[in-house]
Amino acid sequence: MPAIYENQINVKVGPFEHFGLATFFVYILLVGFGLISIYSATYEAGMSTFFFKQLSFVVLGTAVMFITMFLPLRWLNAYSHIAYALSLLLLVLVLLFGKEISGTKGWFAFGGFGIQPAEPAKLTTLLAASRFLSLKGTDIRRVRDLGILLIIVLLPVGLILFQPDFGTATVFFAILLGVLLWVGFDIFILYIALTLPIIFITALIGNTYFIVSLIIFSIITLFFRKKIIVTVLAASVIFLVGFSSPHIFESLKPHQKARIESFLRVGSGEKGMSYNVVQSTLAVGSGGLTGKGFLKGTQTQLRYIPAQRTDFILCVTTEEFGFLGGSLVIVLIAALIFRALKISAESNSRFLSIVSFGVASIFLYHSFFNIGMVIGLMPVMGIPLPFLSYGGSALITNSAMVGFMLNAYRLKRVS
Repeated sequence: MPAIYENQINVKVGPFEHFGLATFFVYILLVGFGLISIYSATYEAGMSTFFFKQLSFVVLGTAVMFITMFLPLRWLNAYSHIAYALSLLLLVLVLLFGKEISGTKGWFAFGGFGIQPAEPAKLTTLLAASRFLSLKGTDIRRVRDLGILLIIVLLPVGLILFQPDFGTATVFFAILLGVLLWVGFDIFILYIALTLPIIFITALIGNTYFIVSLIIFSIITLFFRKKIIVTVLAASVIFLVGFSSPHIFESLKPHQKARIESFLRVGSGEKGMSYNVVQSTLAVGSGGLTGKGFLKGTQTQLRYIPAQRTDFILCVTTEEFGFLGGSLVIVLIAALIFRALKISAESNSRFLSIVSFGVASIFLYHSFFNIGMVIGLMPVMGIPLPFLSYGGSALITNSAMVGFMLNAYRLKRVS
């Protein structure tokens, strides 16, 4: 077994000696909101089967959460890379034998159920990356170690892009940035990495936005007080991405271009992706402060909202329970992210500390983009809202992530 920075592997802790009750309570409330919203989203359409499927996913997901909560650290050290390898194999197999849905070949179909290998691949990639970063002698500042980490993260990204599923692939970059930030990677490089997609979008919106963003990011770059060569190189990369954005955009697939165009032209009233976002924003706004009441949302029950049980599930919540209901969901998600960060900071296990911070990164990225997508501030990328959107693979994977948080909390006081 490779040596890692752990000092409590052989310590036995009672099953519920340090149970994270607050984390578990937030989890239960979130899946409860999800079940209520999915029931409403499928009520008038006579699609109650989706509600009962999701209910079974909640039961299974909760069981998986408790399993991951009690997994010994020595098992995680021994088998994380094996789980990662299996997830890569599944991503290859789904390209060969998977079912195509909405232009993406990313599901295995078994009867009335589907399994999306890309979802558990997020967790196994995080575990593999955390295991590698926990090995004694690993130094992320070395080119070799950084290269190994990039390979770990980019292998599943490449396979997922072949499906193609651009939205899911972007989540892995959130994982990469999260673990790099937590292990002390150069903040300047992470800043440049976060700047590039913003520059890309502003360049597509128009020259004024592009020039203003260039000026702002260039000024911020100076505050890092790097050597002049490094600063000039970073600014050059930012300029290059900005000026090449139109060419990159034209090379995208039609459905990918449509999603970005919908984000850039929300409110045009055109059918297609932009029309979908318009309907979602109408649903959110029509809920008012307290909402129209359970099963009384007009946009929801008349099925004007696109993908209202999956990507746009928050529209259902906000239309029927209003600003207060939507805010409560956001507060609960924020509380779960905060718990993950707090557990990460307090954990005595380097491995579980990195995992918990990575989980916070995943939940934050999913929530930020999904909520932004619903209200028209982000492009539609098919990123579900954690614990609320319909989908067994995502819910079970997210539940397992909460289990790892509880595992870290259970062991955090053990020395």
